[in-house]
Amino acid sequence: MLEAEAGSGDGLALAVLAQYRMATTEQMHLLIAPGARIEQTRRRLMRLRADGLVDRITLPRAGRRRVWWPTAFGVQVAFERPELRGRRPPRLVADPAAARVRVGHALTVTETGLAFLQDARRHGDTCRPLDWIPEVHHSLGAGEAVIPDALLYYQRGKRGRGAMFRAFVEIDRATMGPERLAAKIGAYARLHNHIPALPVGRRRPAVGQWPVEAEEGWRRLYPLFPRVLFVLDGTGPRGVENRVRALHAAASEPALAVFLRTVPVLVAPLVDILRNGPSEPVWRPVHEPDSRIAWTASAAGFAAQ
Repeated sequence: MLEAEAGSGDGLALAVLAQYRMATTEQMHLLIAPGARIEQTRRRLMRLRADGLVDRITLPRAGRRRVWWPTAFGVQVAFERPELRGRRPPRLVADPAAARVRVGHALTVTETGLAFLQDARRHGDTCRPLDWIPEVHHSLGAGEAVIPDALLYYQRGKRGRGAMFRAFVEIDRATMGPERLAAKIGAYARLHNHIPALPVGRRRPAVGQWPVEAEEGWRRLYPLFPRVLFVLDGTGPRGVENRVRALHAAASEPALAVFLRTVPVLVAPLVDILRNGPSEPVWRPVHEPDSRIAWTASAAGFAAQ
């Protein structure tokens, strides 16, 4: 019997790594076992590696950190677990060379998710490791899709007693121009308005008689459209301002007015999120970039989320 099957701790570690795609030893420790000694996490990862479920590389800099990812066999085992069943498996890392190409963005996504998880722990809120889901596919039809870097579930209070917040998280490491980043607001607006095509052979009903299945596609997944959070990294204050202003310019488009009145779209530098915590007022609404609010705040002009 595989260790991942025999021990629930090993199984959770494999599920988290399969969902997050990549993580350092320290990130895995803080995600799954912050109250234990880090040696326990190291031994757990080594057992999973011995079983052929995960692999690793060692970064030449930054203290020679080890970075872990799931193998094809590990993904297969992980996605048989109830927590992941029905979700789309991640794009696999084929070998160490491929891992080195993807490691920068992947670790930044993991670090951002960890910031929300640790913030929830500090405030007594509910956000578990598997409530951060990278690369959730949302079809726009005709082969197009919106795939946020992560989908976040976050609930105020414990045991399901507080308000539930959902967010699409886009993480920019300054690898694309500000205009390309800003264009993502339009993609989310299209997703907000997208009505999937009816099945072949099914007639479209008369206006005013839309069936439930003809509603916007996102309503099948979420009771309210998730907030959109842009997290900026890989650039200094001037680069951050350039990107914030590009997002603000995109938000000024008349075609996006209804979307932006309905869905909070916020932006914050990762450095501020890590220093102050994501629940603090470090977020700037893209339509009012001189303001600072908490990402869970009920901003003026937004529908309750």
